[in-house]
Amino acid sequence: MADYCINVFLNDEIQKKIDEAGLGDQVKEVEGKKAIQIAVGKKEQKKLLKAFPDLEFDPSDACVLPGEAEKTLMDIILENKTLDVMKFAIVKLYNPLAGKAPRSKVY
Repeated sequence: MADYCINVFLNDEIQKKIDEAGLGDQVKEVEGKKAIQIAVGKKEQKKLLKAFPDLEFDPSDACVLPGEAEKTLMDIILENKTLDVMKFAIVKLYNPLAGKAPRSKVY
């Protein structure tokens, strides 16, 4: 069981794509809106917090990713037609070298 989750709130267009991907039965109501919830383990949660320092988890240990990251996650979900994508998605979302200058080897 996952310790955390990512809520992805759905508009009509995304809802239709979720249904077409065969994931319509995964849609839940969260805070009065339709959403899908993606399970996130403890290690993945730590990586998400490093990648997105402003990311906040609510008391139910759920969060909402920033715009571009949420779009990337949704693309991965729709491509793979499953919500069990965090092992793969974290590679795309978390770049530990982002913002660091490349090091050159000194001989």
